[in-house]
Amino acid sequence: MSLDSALAIANSGLTNISAQLALVSHNVANASTPGYVTEIANQQSVTAEGIGMGVATGPATRDVGAAMQAGIYDQNAVVGGLQTTKTTLSALDTVSGTPGQGQDVASLLGKLQDAFSTLAADPTNQTQQSSVVAAAQTLAGGINTLANAYTAQRQTAENAIASGVTSINQALATIGTLSDQIIRLQAAGQSTADLENQRDAAVSGLSQQVGIKVLEQPNGDMLITTASGTTLPIHSADPLSVTAANVQPGSYYPGGGIGAIMLGGVDVTQQMTGGSLGANLTLRDATLPTNQAELDEFSQNLASRFAAQGLTLFSDPSGSVPAGGGTPLQSTYVGFAAAITVNPAVVASPSLVRDGTNAIIGSALGASAFTPNPAGGPQGFSTLITRVLNFTFGTEAQSGVAQPVSHTLGLGATGTLDAPYTAPADLSGIASTMLASQAQISGTATTALGTAQAVQTSLQSNASAAQGVNIDAQMSTMIALQNAYGANAKVMAGVEQMWTALMSAVTG
Repeated sequence: MSLDSALAIANSGLTNISAQLALVSHNVANASTPGYVTEIANQQSVTAEGIGMGVATGPATRDVGAAMQAGIYDQNAVVGGLQTTKTTLSALDTVSGTPGQGQDVASLLGKLQDAFSTLAADPTNQTQQSSVVAAAQTLAGGINTLANAYTAQRQTAENAIASGVTSINQALATIGTLSDQIIRLQAAGQSTADLENQRDAAVSGLSQQVGIKVLEQPNGDMLITTASGTTLPIHSADPLSVTAANVQPGSYYPGGGIGAIMLGGVDVTQQMTGGSLGANLTLRDATLPTNQAELDEFSQNLASRFAAQGLTLFSDPSGSVPAGGGTPLQSTYVGFAAAITVNPAVVASPSLVRDGTNAIIGSALGASAFTPNPAGGPQGFSTLITRVLNFTFGTEAQSGVAQPVSHTLGLGATGTLDAPYTAPADLSGIASTMLASQAQISGTATTALGTAQAVQTSLQSNASAAQGVNIDAQMSTMIALQNAYGANAKVMAGVEQMWTALMSAVTG
């Protein structure tokens, strides 16, 4: 082997070692970068006619576990969705109050019942009559506040859907831009490891917003689909679109004033599941409308059961009680909870809580007959108060006749929503069961989030251990490279000495 060959081999070794040292330094610098995958130097021996000619340095690559990455993306979507759900339902928990603590709807109903019980002891007491009206107003106000909270949270979810679509479009554009660079560099035989790490970070962020499946292509490109298989384009500008709506109690998707998420002219709303976007769609279209429908049902029951005994205590602002029996069954009182108030006539004349507002003909299937106390009638008139206490708040419309059923199936503006419980017969039971069910859904989401986050942390830890930067391993590699660098330097020094000796012999 000539001295030139020996020098070239040693020089290729030093070049390779320098590249590897730079890569080690890069890995160590990114040891704390979330999701960073260790980059690996690639090298191969160079030979000519069977004779070793040094080493060639190839582009750095990554050792990525595709199944492990897919598991993390799936769990990111689960955690992102549960975080969104928990945030929304926790806000509603604050408004609805803790059952039995005095400010929830069931407790306010109990205070109204207590006010009637107090009035029963002295029907002539005008202060107690006014106290009944005040208790009824507080109850109606509590129902209004909760109903408005449902609508506000639906609007928040709707706004988040619009902004989420924008964020998803931005993430897809970033992934597409990085993929274009990866395709180009990979075709030129250059390293794309850094760009792939950046792309993985963008994909990880996307997976928190919507459930996705990822498939890397042989040319370095990437195919992204929703969990149900709808392809999300990464090489076109703003592929998804949606128009934000002004959500009202009677609004619904599709066809009820709430727009769809569109992709290439096609409604893909139902395919956008998982992540924060999927959670907001569920909140907007199912969870919150169901909560509202449950409260609307309670409100209509409340108003109609009082009116059935001869006291229109609760009504809409015009003094009317919405009738049931529509198609869908709540069609005549969707959103009633937001409008329910104390009958203006009763507010103007509190004595009506003693005397009654309307006559009842009586029915074998409903309440018995009732005639209001006429003007100038007995000041101690107690018939109405007794009917309210025994029947309005009770399980029967009259002795031996059950109260009308409080509906839990086929609710909402579309008649497609179902409450996850069977309603008791009495108003207090309906209110308590409704609030307990909603609190349970919120609690379940909170518990599930804690579990999902623990799984996510475990998956991320496993991925970091398997493909993240191991500082000890990198330091060990650095020491080996330093030793190799010294050995190659000695070879070059030896060659230099030999050249010097040779030149001295030739010129001497």
